[in-house]
Order: sequence, then structure tokens, then C-alpha cells
Amino acid sequence: MMAVGACSIAIFRPWMHKNMTSLPLFDADALPQGRPAGAVVAADLLARARAAEPGHHDELRDAHGRLRPVWQQFAEHLGGPLDDLSRRQSVLGQQIIEDGITYNIYSAPGGRSRPWSLEVLPMIVGPQDWALIERGVSQRAALLNTILQDVYGPQRVLKDGLLPAALVLGHPGYLRGLQGVQPPGGIHLHVLALDLVRGDDGLWWVVSQRTQAPSGLGYVMQNRLLVSRQFPEAYRAMNVQHLASSYRRMLDTLSALAEPCAAGQTPRLALWTPGPYNETYFEHAYLARYLGIPLVEGGDLIVRDERVYLKTVQGLEPLHGLLRRLDDDFCDPLELRPDSTLGVPGLLQAIRAGNVVVANALGTGFLESPAIHGFLPALSRTLLSEDLVLPSLPTWWCGESAAWQAVAPQLGQQVIRSTYPRRGFEPVIGPTLTPEGLKLWRERIEREPGTYTAQSFVPYSQTPVWSQGHCSPRGASLRVYALADGMGGWQVLPGGMTRIASREAGPVSMQRGGSSLDTWVVTQEPVDSFSMLPQHMRLEDLVQRQRPVASRTGENLFWMGRYTERAEQQLRLVQGLIHLLGDEDHAEPVVLEAMSALSEGLGLVPTGTPTLAQSPRVFERATLEALTDVQASQGACSLAWNLNTLGRSAQLLRDRLSPEHDRLLRTLCPDFVARMRPDEVAPVALGGGRDALEHLAMQLAAVTGAQSDRMTRDAGWRLLTVGRLVERLCGYAAFLQAFVQHGACHSPLSFDLLLMLFDSAITFRARFQRRLEWPALVATVVLDETNPRALACVLRRLRTELGKLPVRAGQQGDLLALLPWEGVGVAPEVLAAPANGEAAVLALAERLADAGWRLSDELGHRYFAHAEPTEQTMSA
Repeated sequence: MMAVGACSIAIFRPWMHKNMTSLPLFDADALPQGRPAGAVVAADLLARARAAEPGHHDELRDAHGRLRPVWQQFAEHLGGPLDDLSRRQSVLGQQIIEDGITYNIYSAPGGRSRPWSLEVLPMIVGPQDWALIERGVSQRAALLNTILQDVYGPQRVLKDGLLPAALVLGHPGYLRGLQGVQPPGGIHLHVLALDLVRGDDGLWWVVSQRTQAPSGLGYVMQNRLLVSRQFPEAYRAMNVQHLASSYRRMLDTLSALAEPCAAGQTPRLALWTPGPYNETYFEHAYLARYLGIPLVEGGDLIVRDERVYLKTVQGLEPLHGLLRRLDDDFCDPLELRPDSTLGVPGLLQAIRAGNVVVANALGTGFLESPAIHGFLPALSRTLLSEDLVLPSLPTWWCGESAAWQAVAPQLGQQVIRSTYPRRGFEPVIGPTLTPEGLKLWRERIEREPGTYTAQSFVPYSQTPVWSQGHCSPRGASLRVYALADGMGGWQVLPGGMTRIASREAGPVSMQRGGSSLDTWVVTQEPVDSFSMLPQHMRLEDLVQRQRPVASRTGENLFWMGRYTERAEQQLRLVQGLIHLLGDEDHAEPVVLEAMSALSEGLGLVPTGTPTLAQSPRVFERATLEALTDVQASQGACSLAWNLNTLGRSAQLLRDRLSPEHDRLLRTLCPDFVARMRPDEVAPVALGGGRDALEHLAMQLAAVTGAQSDRMTRDAGWRLLTVGRLVERLCGYAAFLQAFVQHGACHSPLSFDLLLMLFDSAITFRARFQRRLEWPALVATVVLDETNPRALACVLRRLRTELGKLPVRAGQQGDLLALLPWEGVGVAPEVLAAPANGEAAVLALAERLADAGWRLSDELGHRYFAHAEPTEQTMSA
């Protein structure tokens, strides 16, 4: 698979124009009075746009220097002055950040993600151009699928010499284990992506074809939603074709092909992603949500009896169709790449048994070799009795002696590519080589001719990009998609993703800092008003809409709940420390020791830090340093570390969280660190971070509200709630243990601190005013089942939520048996007794903390690990 950001090579001639500042500025006053506003904007656009470099097709201007008709129409319906494009670009960038649209850069430290790069101006394709592209792309999809049917069938194209066997049988993308296996409907290519460029003569050329798991469909739809909102008038007036029906048809085709696997039931589909570290993970999550199907990883799937199942918290559920987003060799570690942790052992056997439809079918990777392009014209004439409508760039496979002899003298004008996949190999541009370098490459090719392919280059057409009040020309490559219709044909998505170079002269590559454009296809036909909402639903469809909760998703939700609660507890503990340090002269040593022990136990300070009683200033500095230490470099998993982990859990749950909830979780950590360290300077005392902590408290309250009131009450939400309650049980038990063990439960300050930690000060004062007595404290933080912070209430809610979890590998009574059957399991009079009540509370806290950890382990074993010797599978 070549990802969205993979490099496409284009040769750009040196910049021939003058500096931007020398361009004439548009003077509206010089235009004839009474001229229509649209004409004024069009003239302004023409004046402020640099022409394409010599030798490159200009997408904006025609041969006479006038705006092309589609751009003239766009300017006339811009809906504002040209300078307003800067504001719209800013709004676009802000929306990308708020929506969390990202793209992972492998070369960045840690493979970090960056905001998706999208320009405000679209790439506009006129009706005539699109008619040619549509015919050419659908024809090529049919041709490539026919080649695949033959290669995995009778192999006539190999026997007749239409394709060299070395390019097929010698390519790692050919899978011998699937020879003789034809996928349902004979469709190998459910989705085909072609990268097109327009040469200086205005003709379109195919540069590469992506047949394994073409990326970009999610970004295509996201780009359309964002850019069309910036130009609503132009979008409507220009009759830009819509995209939704193509996505619906892709889903319907996969569902129809999977029906025989489902034995009369509604087929279950999923989108299979390599995971959050893949460069295009955002679009996987976005596309899964848009299509309404689960997002799964290899670890979520298992093969039993030659069928594929999804591990869910309810048990194993059958899957009948997989829209995959990972390359062939990672899909099955048993038969393909043995070191793959992304695949599903036994998948190929399930495919051979005809029990699952995988889109695209495995074994298509050899068609991505650039050498294949040189043989397609003859293959098209033989297999389709047609000439190619969209030609590939002239290509020579050096493994053919005649081809190598023909291209060797011209090697300095070609692009040298690897015939077979080679990690780290970059295409070599002949014109950039020195005579010595060219000689070395000739010798290298002559030693291993079949390893290399020579391909002509074409100077990419240049399209306008708005920058600093002007339009600059950038080299552009257009990725278009053909989608199988299930009846032997292919529909071309009326749009695509245009990628542009990061500068006037450079490669078109998202990995190298390039950007993207929305692609508008102007049509003369009625615009498709299709919606992704199905027109008719059956009763069984309603049942299927209750999507299963994958075990990995359930585990992530469980830990999201735990990390949210842990962050709240740490926040209140820091606020308690500020309160304590402000009253340091009146603090008893036992209180200082209790708070120090709690801080170390909850990760606010590294192990071994001198206590507050020993060295309050050292303890305070250690707390301050750890608060904003995202990497926990000193060994303390303090607030910033927990907030960062909470943000990562949101990334893993993109398809289940609302955009606002997701954005809130992702911004918690950076916002807190920025507020704690304005101008990157940390406060000298904990009290200096009071405002940042109060702001964080409000944000965490908003997170709690989103989790409790804006999520569906399915098994995943119940696991999130159980996670919070388990963490609360363990944390609150630790609070009591620390204070009781150190004998710090008798002073007004200790009462205030404990009530602050339990977030129960208002409840206590409303019922007991200032009666600082042990029975009142126990009643508030231990026995009160109406106080959500009291241990009795936590236990009651835990019993309720555990009872509503799906029954798995035994009765829920096994889980409930870990907790007291009612209340806290100890008589109130024992806990509230002035004489020995503290000892009883300490023993209770120790039992409950142990129960919380055991319950967490048992939940993981039962719902997340699927470790039972025999699994009760759900019927298909």
C-alpha cells in the first residue's frame, strides 16, 4: 500500500519569475465603474496569481493568459473580496485543530502526528476533463480486476507472455496460498486508487496505482465538508457533484457480497485498521464512523472453525466482511509475515473457505509494481479489446533485455524506480544525477536489471494556492478512486484528493510537508442529492444498529474511566497540599506524614522524596516538577502524565466519542501544562498554579458530564463507569488508610483535608455543621449511600453496574462476590465507635482496596483477554 503521503516525483524547472513583491497589485479603482462584483474578484484573482512555471500546465490560466472557465465561475461566486481568503484559510485551520484531524509523520520524533494540511482553494476539474478521467479510471479498474482473475485462475496472460512471470510469480505481492481462489463475485478490487498528473500538453497520465488498501477516502470526505462550507455559494452555483452516494454504494456492495457468508442473516462488516500509529489512522476512525461500521484492529479478531469473529465484551460475534487498511503481508502471521502483530492468524484459510469477504482481496500487491505499467497497453487490447483511455507514463522494465537496451541511452532523462517493494528506496531522478552518478546507476542496473524500472517523468501541472495575499502555483497530483458496484462495473468517485508540493519546486508528498486540496468535479448533470441514511430498514436492521463493543474498545473505555477518576483524585490532592502549605505552621506532623504518603502513593512525587515534615520546600519543588512532567521522567506519574494518557485513550476511541468530548480530552494536558508554565516558566510555589488547577477542575467536570450524559448506555459505557468506580474505590480507600494509619483524623485541619479529598465538604457541613467528630466523618465518607463520594455509595453503584454487564464465562455473582453484599459489609456502629472505630475503618479500607484491584484483574480476564479454554460463540 502506498499511503496518502507517499512521494510522487515531479521535475520542476527553476523559478523563472521575479520576487512576489514585484508582482503588480490589483487596483479596483482602475476598473470601469459599475462592473459586477464577481468580475472585479475575477480580475483581482488573475492579477494576484503568479503564472505557472514554463513547461508546466497552468490549471488557473488558459493559453491566452485568461482565467479558465471553471475558475472564472468560481471567482464570480466567491461571496466576498479576494482578501477574505486569508480569513477563510484561518477558519479552516482552526476547524482542523478543533476536529482533531491529524496525519502521522513517521520521520518525526516518535512518529508524531500533526494537524492535517488542507488549503482553502479547491482543485477544480471541468466536465470534459472529468468525462475522460471517469472513462479511463473505470476501464483500468476493469482491466486490473480481469488480470487478477486470470493470474489466480488459468494464468493465460503468463502462458501467452503478455506479462513476464518474474513480475508476478517473483513479486512478494503474489500470494501462492490463494492460487485458484476466486473471491465472491469475482471482485478482487473493491476500491482502486490511481494517482494522475497532467502534463505540460494538458493530457492526463497515470503515475501509479494502489491496489492493496488504498488510503485517503476518509480525508476526501473530510476535505469536502470543510472546504465546501467556506464557499457555499460557489459550491451550489458551480454544480459540484456530491460524494455520499459513492460511499453508500461501496458499503452496499461489500454487504451484498458478504450475504452468502452470513447464512441468511444481515452481514456484519468492520473496517480493519493497523492501529493508532498508522500515518492515516484518523481517516480510518472517521471513515468507520461515517460508514457506520466498527473500527477493529487485528487483535480484535480471531478465526475459529474457518470463520472470522470479533472479540466483544458480549463474546465472539461473527464478521462477514472486512474493509481493510493494511497491506497483504501483515494480514496473516501464519501464512504471510510471521512477525506481524497486526494480522489475524488463520485469515487466509477463512478466505479460502469462502467465509469472509476482504476488500480489497489479498494478493493484489504485484499490480502496484511500476513495471506493470509498460505491459498494460497490450493487455488492454487483448483482454478488453480496447486501447487505454488514460495512458500510463512510458515505462521500461529493465529485466527485459530489449527494454533495457532501448532506455539505457536515455537513462539520464528517466526516473529510476524499484520494481519490487524495497524499504527506504527512493525513486532516483535521472536529470539530477552527475555523470559519475549516472554511470554508477547504469552499472547497478546491469548487475540486477530485473530489480529496476525506468519511467518517463512529466512536469506536473500547477494549481493556485492562496498564500500571503497572493496565489502561488504548486505542483499537483490527483488521486481518484474507482469503487466496484458488485455487478461487474466500477463507479468513479466524483472527486478525489489532490496533493500538492510543499514549495514551488519539490516532490508531491504529505510525508515531506506537502498539503492537500479538495477536488471539485463540475458537472452538467443534476447533482446527486443522495444521503448516507438508508431509505428502508427492516426489523433485524434495528438490532444490527446496536453495534457490538469490541473487547479492545471496552478495555480502552474502562481505562479511560480509571484515568479520569485518577486525574480528579490527583487534582484534589494537589489542592489539598496547597491548603496544607498555606497553613503549614498549624499542621501537625502526622497530617504532614499522611499527605506525604498519599502524594507518593498516587504518583505526585517520586519514591523516596523527603516528606513534608522532613523538608517541605524540597517536597514542594518535587511536586511542582512532577506536575507538568508528561513523560514521568523522574518516576512520578503525576497530573500531566495522567492527562496525557487520558488524551491518548481518546485517540484510540475516536469512533465512539463526540467531537467535543474528543477535543476536550485531547486538550487537557497541553492546556494544563501551558497554564502551569506560561512563557515556559514554572511557578516557584504550588500556590502559583492555583488558577491552572481551578481551570483543570472545571474541564474535568465537563469531561465527567460528557461521560455521564453524552454517551450511549451500552456495555462500553458501563465498563467506563465501572472503571471510574473501581478507581474511586481504590483511591478513597487509600485516602482513609493514609490518614488512619498516621493517626491524622482528629484535628480541624485533617477533617478539612479528608473532606476535600472526598469532595464532600458541602455535604458534611450541610448535615453536621462544624461537629468535627469521628462518627460524623464516618457517616459522610463511608456509610452515606446518597453521597456519590462515600464508599457505601460507590459499592452500591458498582454492584448495580456489574449486574448489568454482559454475562461471560460464569455468572455475574462471581464478580459481585468480590464486594460486600450490601452496604460496606461492616455494621455502622462498629465503624463509628469512638474507641475502636478507626481500626475497623482501617481494616475495611484495606479489604476494599484489595477488592478493587482483584475486581479490575477479573474484569480484564473476563471481558478483554478472551482467555477462556472454550469460548461460547454467538450464532451467525
